[in-house]
Amino acid sequence: MPRVLVIGSANVDFTVALPRLPSAGETVTNGTLLVNHGGKGANQAVAARRLGAEVRLIGCVGDDASGRAVRAALAAEGVGTDGVATDTAAATGTALILVDREGRNQIAVAPGANRALTVGHTRARGDDFAWAEILVASCEVPLEIVRCALELARRRGIPTILNPAPVPELGLDFLELVDYLTPNAGEAARLSGVAGDAAAAAALRARGARCVVVTLGERGVLACGETLLCHIPAFRIDAVDSTAAGDAFNGALAVAVTEGRQLAAALRFASAAAAITCTRRGAQVSLPTRDEVERLAG
Repeated sequence: MPRVLVIGSANVDFTVALPRLPSAGETVTNGTLLVNHGGKGANQAVAARRLGAEVRLIGCVGDDASGRAVRAALAAEGVGTDGVATDTAAATGTALILVDREGRNQIAVAPGANRALTVGHTRARGDDFAWAEILVASCEVPLEIVRCALELARRRGIPTILNPAPVPELGLDFLELVDYLTPNAGEAARLSGVAGDAAAAAALRARGARCVVVTLGERGVLACGETLLCHIPAFRIDAVDSTAAGDAFNGALAVAVTEGRQLAAALRFASAAAAITCTRRGAQVSLPTRDEVERLAG
């Protein structure tokens, strides 16, 4: 079984499905509410676990009912939670999500305890880094934590995946520690300052990332590696909610890379996981199983 270590956020999600997304200052009614567990780190961990990996999560929740529920849900999935700290001063992270009929979303996050994760706690999880075969990180925890985790992985020769979301205002200055950088098209443009998906990917590679994988939604996936530029078409689906699709992609990519799949095959596997996620409402509840992904990916 692949051994996947994830460092990142764990949240409670409040999702409202609406006929359409509101414009500034507008109220759109007739929505329905779904309360779910989310956060990029927790989503990625559950995604990898459902695809057959052994998974451990490093993160932080509040000392509250939401935090206890998040921890219990992760444990029920089989995700190792010894690395999930509890902060007594901050509430568990919370996300407010609006989704329209086409599955497009708007997300606002109150990070809460996710911002209380420390370098000291991360370094204390040395046994997790010694155990792991790949590291998955994202940017919903402090950037010094992300850098620390990537450095610890690099010292042990562990491949790294960084999903640079949300994009920090000042960018990222440690891309040389990243083996697979996985922005969406907008994130790639903001990080690189370059227009055009392929040009943005090439610019980010020039700044140090070994392979840049740009997710393009219904346009598929573009990957720029040392000697390879490839495009994987999207699977045709009826999208309901794109929440957690990127997290499903990253969790699946970690599994596929650790299993030794070639890049194109790994991207197809990850794209299938993301596509299935888009056909269901919610975050972790929408994440697919291994059998589902294999059937779609072929």
